[in-house]
Amino acid sequence: MRSLAGLAAIVAAASVYLYVLSTHLPPGPKQLPPDTEGADAQELDFRLKFPSDLESLRELADTLKFYKRENYGYVLLLFCSAYLYKQSFAIPGSSFLNMLAGAIFGPWEGLLLACLLATSGSTFCFLLSSVFGKQYVVHLFPEKVALLQRKVEENRSSLFFLLLFLRFFPMTPNWFLNITCPVLNIPISIFFFSVLIGLIPYNFICVRTGSILSQISSLDDIFSWGTLAQLLAIALVALVPGAMIKHYSKTHLKVDGLDSNGAGPGEIDRKRR
Repeated sequence: MRSLAGLAAIVAAASVYLYVLSTHLPPGPKQLPPDTEGADAQELDFRLKFPSDLESLRELADTLKFYKRENYGYVLLLFCSAYLYKQSFAIPGSSFLNMLAGAIFGPWEGLLLACLLATSGSTFCFLLSSVFGKQYVVHLFPEKVALLQRKVEENRSSLFFLLLFLRFFPMTPNWFLNITCPVLNIPISIFFFSVLIGLIPYNFICVRTGSILSQISSLDDIFSWGTLAQLLAIALVALVPGAMIKHYSKTHLKVDGLDSNGAGPGEIDRKRR
């Protein structure tokens, strides 16, 4: 119970910090109707929240780009804090934040941020699981942990490439890998670099997509040569590294028995009943 209380305290403190940061917007350029003055202006302040669909993503991107004109440091701090919050506590939704990075900061700066934040956040999640959650992970997911443990032992000589394989292909969710690797006794250095390298194609796809979405204002823009070239580059980045890792895995890795969710054969049979 002590470990669970410690984790709850960290989550609560991080939540309060993020709430305070997101509700205290700094003064910025305002675009108000001509007849809006005084107290009415305060009512037009944007309420920041995590995007849940493409429409809310575009609205949030427009808001943060609006504030970034004069408050770049604040927007950067807010984005980094929100990203690390999601990654550290294994909260789904990193794809929307990656697209948001591309929409706000552009394709290259956004990609750099996404890679660094995804790696840092995953490492924080690894450390939190190592300190507070090992016994709970084993208790909640005994069969999945046992299956991954067998695969780690079978591929101990190619452990780094096994982790790359699991990042490239959705054999098991990224958040589950983050909380399980401490249980599997994965060295943190191998974990860190496998995340940094293994998530580059995924981050690139999401960031580029967000950058394109922020530039598209009509259907005609989708079929422009520039947009089509970017979509082709995204497809190549998605396919080439995955094909190379898959080819390597056929001759060097033993990954039989892993399904798309990281479940073993016994667990699959029970799900079908």
